[in-house]
Parts: sequence; structure tokens; C-alpha cells
Amino acid sequence: MRLQPPRLLATTLAVTLALAGALLGSTGRAAAAPPSPDARSEHQRIVDFWTPDRIAQAVPRDFVRDPATGRFSLQPNRAPGSTTTSTGVLGAVWTSGGLVQTTTGKVFFAMGTSYYVCSGSVVKDADTSTSVVLTAGHCAWDNSTATDPAQHWAKNWMFIPDYADKPATLTADGSFCASTAYGCWTAQALTVDQAFTQQTSYNTTATLNDFAFATVGPGGLGGTSQLDTKVGAQAISFSSPVPSGTRVDLFGYPAAKKYNGSQLIYSEGPLGTDPNNGNLTYRVASSMTGGSSGGPWFAPFSAGVGTLMSLNSYGYAGQSYMQGPMFTNKTQSLYTDAQGATANHIVP
Repeated sequence: MRLQPPRLLATTLAVTLALAGALLGSTGRAAAAPPSPDARSEHQRIVDFWTPDRIAQAVPRDFVRDPATGRFSLQPNRAPGSTTTSTGVLGAVWTSGGLVQTTTGKVFFAMGTSYYVCSGSVVKDADTSTSVVLTAGHCAWDNSTATDPAQHWAKNWMFIPDYADKPATLTADGSFCASTAYGCWTAQALTVDQAFTQQTSYNTTATLNDFAFATVGPGGLGGTSQLDTKVGAQAISFSSPVPSGTRVDLFGYPAAKKYNGSQLIYSEGPLGTDPNNGNLTYRVASSMTGGSSGGPWFAPFSAGVGTLMSLNSYGYAGQSYMQGPMFTNKTQSLYTDAQGATANHIVP
């Protein structure tokens, strides 16, 4: 947690301009200063950390709720459920390209001795030296009761946009990032919500605050490209609740059966709420599995361009639904604070 009034004033002005630009469809950005040697070194260290062997060991960090008990458990290999009613697309390969193709990507990170995979989306922002990636809170922070608070944070956090365009070949001597379409970007800061971090397990309160933002510096194939300049970015809205029945499009890189983690998958259907969670989180019929956590939800959405309003958060055993948090002023506070951030932090 930090108290920096000058920066808060600056970032408040920045987010106001960013949101105005998003509504107008503008992405005007001044040229960014080159990354410092230390930033380049840390970026390269994380890129080098993700050897093909570690990439192959990464599993989905997928939380599944038992509808009978209401309890959550980590189930990296959960298969799609069968209980659902849907008037849309449960889960299909996205083949229409567009901005959503380039701005949605895979996320790799380490927690303790385990390696995990999630999804994320590039968000429009006003800072010229960094870019912002939206993902799930549980893809940035571990709620388990570690004795050392520093162990809660995800380590070696890396984002690969448009992974489906050129999935990496995991050869023993190959470079993972160099074999992808755009390369990799690494987090210099993760921003999470205090209410999420105060939970000692993934529970109902955690689901309401299961969002996070990663601040990434220059990266990509040459190590010097700004992420949002290279692949674009999507607008974001913090107005909630979005009316039930609204058509919503969900995206992600599910890696558990029946999916393989190398294809961009989407679901489309009417928005509802989770009756088992006090109707405080959204739900949409979807067969996406683990690995899709943190993937973007859009409403409205057309021709690959949309407005972010939630993300893939948790599922239910035996059911084909995806649940997601409602974006509120708390989410906006995280988004504001993440712009230009240089260290992990928790927002009250």
C-alpha cells in the first residue's frame, strides 16, 4: 500500500483522459522514453526464466465451486460440465481475427514451486511508458496462508498476446518467446484489491474482487516495443451491473480438456447472475475450462472490438457456466493505480 498524493493526482487526471479517449475511440500516445538498463535486465531475466520445460509444466489455476457445499477448490484439469441451458456459443475457436485476436493472450506465472497459466487482455490507458493488462486476481495473488506475505504475489509474470496466431514449439533448445507471433511482455508491477488479499482462501468475497492489472514495460521480439502500440488495446467500463440479458462475448485460452491451450476460444450468450453467489457475480453459459481465467468479457462487442466489463473468474463442478466479477469503482481504482506503476501494490 502507498500514499503518494502527487502521483494519485496525476494518475487520476490520466485515467480521466484515458476513459475519454476510450469513449471516442482514440488511442493517441506520446512517444515513450526508452526502458532503463535495469528494466531491460529484469524483463530479460523473466523471459529467460520461462524455459520450454517450465512452460510445459504450467497448469491452469482454475477455481471450481461445488454447488452442493459452496466450497471452492483448485482443479487444474476440470473438464467442461454438462448442465446448462444456452442460446449462444458455449465454446468455439475464434476465427474472425480483429483486435480481440491481438489483444487477448496467455499469461504464465509462478507461485511457490508451481507454474501456472491464465489469460489476459490489453487495456487502453494513458501512460506513455507502460501498458496495462487485465487478468484475474487469482492470477496475480495467492490467497493461501503463506507465512511470508511476499510469497502471496505471483512471480515471473509474463504475457504473450495473440498466442493462437503462432503457438510456440516447445523444443528443449528453442526460445519460447522468440517463436511466438509478437514475443513476450513481463510485469514490472501487479495491482490487486485489498479485499481480495484479506481472504485466506478463495471464497465468496474473493470472487467479488477477482480482478487485477499487470503493468508491463517494453518487450516483444526486440525487447523494446510498447505492448499496446504493437497489438492495440480495448476500452474498459466500470459501470455495473450490466443488465441481465445483455449479449456478452467471452474469450480465453482454456488449457484443460477438451481444449489444448493453443487456440483462442470464445463463448457468446445472454448475461445472467450467479444465484449461488447472492447474484453478486455475473454468469454466462460457457464450456471454457482452466487456463481461461482472466480472459476478457465484452459488452458491447462487434468485429473484434469491444468494451471490457468482466473476466473469466470461476466455474462449477458439472456445469457449463463461467462466472465473472462486476467491475465497479473499486476496479477503476486499481486500473488508475496500475498506470505507470513500478512495484506490486494493494489498493484499499
